[in-house]
Amino acid sequence: MKRITYWPQTVLGLAFNWGALLGWSAMTGGLDLSVAGPLYAGGVAWTLVYDTIYAHQDKTDDIKIGVKSTALRFGDHTPQWLAGFATTFVSMTALAGYMNDQGLPFYLISVLGTAAHLTWQLRTVNYDNPADCWAKFKSNTWTGGILWSGLVADALVKAGPGLA
Repeated sequence: MKRITYWPQTVLGLAFNWGALLGWSAMTGGLDLSVAGPLYAGGVAWTLVYDTIYAHQDKTDDIKIGVKSTALRFGDHTPQWLAGFATTFVSMTALAGYMNDQGLPFYLISVLGTAAHLTWQLRTVNYDNPADCWAKFKSNTWTGGILWSGLVADALVKAGPGLA
């Protein structure tokens, strides 16, 4: 895709997050797009954030060999683009939670926590430092862990005191 379009990170996001739709269908027996749609869209937006950061490591080599990426497309405007995609991710995560009747732990941990972590990433990343881009890319494991932690906390609260 990098030879065809400046948007290979979008193609990756569309493919990589397909599991949200399949997983939702497998767990619920149907595809409720009011929940799975925002979940999928948010995942695509998150992929654009972390894979664009990753792509900034390779931009010098990409130019030399003539391949494309969102890092090259966005250039000096990368911070604004990624802020938009991060906001989309957090908003779609919150919407999916609302449509799925998630509770306060989800919003406090998953939504606010991922927003805080992505804010830190985007405010501190040095797009011209490959080592820093790699570190910020890897820190997205924490983004996923924070999201998961809020879901677990919410499930435990909903299960009530008999579970603990």
